[in-house]
Parts: sequence; C-alpha cells; structure tokens
Amino acid sequence: MGSAGASGTSATVAVPAQPAIGLKKPMAATTAADDKARWPLVKRPHPPPIAQHVGFAACAANFFTHPLDLLKVRLQTVKGAAASASGRGGGLLGQVVKTIYAEQGVLGFYNGISAAVLRQMTYSMARFATYETLKTQLASEDGTLPFYRMAAAGVVAGAVGGVCGTPADIVLVRLQNDGALPAEKRRNYRNAFDGLIRIARDEGPGGLFKGVAPNVSRAMLMTGSQLCSYDAFKQLLLASPYFSDGLALHFSASFLAGFVATTISSPFDVVKTRIMNAGPAAGAAVAAGPRRGLLHAMATIAREEGPLALYKGWTPAFVRMAPQTILTFIFLEQFRNVYWARHAQKNSVRYE
Repeated sequence: MGSAGASGTSATVAVPAQPAIGLKKPMAATTAADDKARWPLVKRPHPPPIAQHVGFAACAANFFTHPLDLLKVRLQTVKGAAASASGRGGGLLGQVVKTIYAEQGVLGFYNGISAAVLRQMTYSMARFATYETLKTQLASEDGTLPFYRMAAAGVVAGAVGGVCGTPADIVLVRLQNDGALPAEKRRNYRNAFDGLIRIARDEGPGGLFKGVAPNVSRAMLMTGSQLCSYDAFKQLLLASPYFSDGLALHFSASFLAGFVATTISSPFDVVKTRIMNAGPAAGAAVAAGPRRGLLHAMATIAREEGPLALYKGWTPAFVRMAPQTILTFIFLEQFRNVYWARHAQKNSVRYE
C-alpha cells in the first residue's frame, strides 16, 4: 500500500513537470517579436535621403530601358533622304533595329551605358533632390501642396537637373550614335569619363554644355508635365469605380503621364539631340548659322524635313518612359523601405 502510494505520488509530481518544460520554447521563440511590438510608435524624424536613393533607383531602371533610349537617339539623328531610304521595306524603326543587331549584336543596344549611368546620377539626383526640397518649402501649413505649386517645383527642378545632366547627356548621345556613323567619323570614346575629357580638350569647356538651352527646356517641360499629369491622372482614376490605390493605379497613371510628357517634350528633345551630336565645326554652324535659337531651330527642321521630323523617336521615347518611371519608383520605394527598417532597428522604434 505504502509502495503503491509512493508510486502514485511520484507519477503525480512528474506529469505537471512535462508541460512546464514544453512551454519554455514558444516563449523564447516570440521574444524578439514581442520586443519589437513594445517599441514606441513614433513619426519619422526626417525625410529619407532622396538624392542617392533616386540615383540608384534610376540607374537600376535604366538597365532595362537603355536600348529604347538608344533607338530614340538613332531615329532622331536620321535626316531627310536618309530617313526615307532607311524606311523603305519595313519601317525606319525596324531597319534601325536590324542594322544595330547585324553590326554589333545584342551588346550594341547598350552602347553608352556608362554615360547613361552618369547621367542618372547627375540629372535624376539633382532634379529629385530639388523637387523634394521645394515641395517642403512650398507646402501649406497643413502639409498640402497645391497643384500650381507642384508644377512650379517640377519646372524649377527640371531646370536644375537639365543643367547638371548636360555634360553626361552629350557623351551619352554621342556614344549611342557612334555606331551609325562611318568609321572615319566615329569618336570612339572608351567610356563616359573619356568622353568628358576629350570634349573639354577638343572643343573647350563650353563643349560640355553644348545644347544646354534645349536640354534645360526639355527637362523643365518633362519634369513639370510628368509630375503634374501623373497626379492629375491618379486623381481621375481614383475617382472612377475601376481603380484603388495600388500597382494597377500607379502603372496606368504613369503610362498616361508618360504620353503627355513625351509629346510635349519631343520637339525639344530632337533639337537637343541634333546639337549635342554635332562636332566642333557643325556645332559652331548650329550656334551661329541658320539654326541659331531654339524656336528657330524647330522651325528650320519642320521646314526642311516636315513637321513630323520634330517627333522622330517618339515611339521608343514613349515606350521607354513608361517603364522607366514605373521601375524607378518601384526601386525607390524598396530602397526607402530598407533605409527605414535599418533606422528603426538601430533606434529601437517603430515608424508610423
């Protein structure tokens, strides 16, 4: 009896010990999550470092869209009879694609990629940093930004970006168009920095800002119209029963904004490309000859080659702009998320 009672007591003591041991593991596994849940919820202390994030995001997007930009430049530099001859039997765009692939292969579509990266790290960084700064300065007391102030911020930001990005833009245009020139007329820049050095040496420091007027005009129109039309289309689509805030809305608004911005800026883009692609002698002729002045240049091109010549390269420019815009902002949001996640971990807080 005593022995049986002792056994029963031993069994009774052992049973509650097992669940107690089993409960320890889930508690240990949820400790880190519980700690984060107890971190204070606070407002973000400052805007994210937009400049470098945008630069990296724009560069990442550019690797996907660079071939379309190259096609745009090739189409814009084809003139008069050459355009008609190239366009027979399949269309000018198709002929340009076949020529590039036949002569240089797939890598030919990435001519000038080093200059494209440099351009994004100057042009895109400068305009986005300026735009974000102006938005903060021009916002109302309640934090809202009226449409007309947003447009003004976009135009000014475009001007700043256009000036900062012009040297890299010149090298980019020349590297992209080099393959279309006869062998004896090619510049054969090794990379973007080699191009900058040689332009400054052969054409003087002013050669690095050739075409700055049409480039700045294009950047002002592009940035202003792109940002404003994006917000306008976004509001219109949100007011419809077919869209809610999400990827489909952002894609559609970017697509429509790209159409508006490309159409408005295309004539300036054509003049900019023609001037930047010209050599020292041709550049002087452009500056002092019949094409002096931006509007006079447009009128001359329209008279000599027809009004549609001002929209050469519109198709690849538009096809490029939509994914460039979408991809840039997708990458930008990911960089921002990583930045705030690390910042929160370092300071043991949660951000609203």
